[in-house]
Amino acid sequence: MNIAKRIGAWGDRHHPKILDIIRMVLGAFLFSKGVIFFNNAGYLRYLIIDSRSISSSPTMISAILYYVTYMHILGGGLIFLGLYTRLWALLQLPIVFAAVFFVNITANYVNSELWLSILTLALLTLFLVIGSGPFSLDQLLSRSKNNDQ
Repeated sequence: MNIAKRIGAWGDRHHPKILDIIRMVLGAFLFSKGVIFFNNAGYLRYLIIDSRSISSSPTMISAILYYVTYMHILGGGLIFLGLYTRLWALLQLPIVFAAVFFVNITANYVNSELWLSILTLALLTLFLVIGSGPFSLDQLLSRSKNNDQ
């Protein structure tokens, strides 16, 4: 058995039910961040261009901004529901990693966004290992698939 399957099997066996509530809160947080980014896309684009923190064309900055926005909306929603949680946690990791080490680390010493980003990064890593849990669409679909057979 390869290592990914062994990690997945271990995560399925060692999943306290309270972590499902934490997974839902994380998904709702990522979804709300995506909605906030979507509502303020023009302002965020202006801030990035004006601060010259990314030396790319404005078109590339817009593409990155919309990529992050839609990944947070879609990924946060699916993490909340518990559908393909490991996949969406893996897809969210580079975005949150960049937020921790390239965006928030350059801000003031006492930065609440930095700690929130670190916590989000830790939780995404946790759910990458342990999966979605017993109260999720993954479990519901697997139960109905097993009942059909």
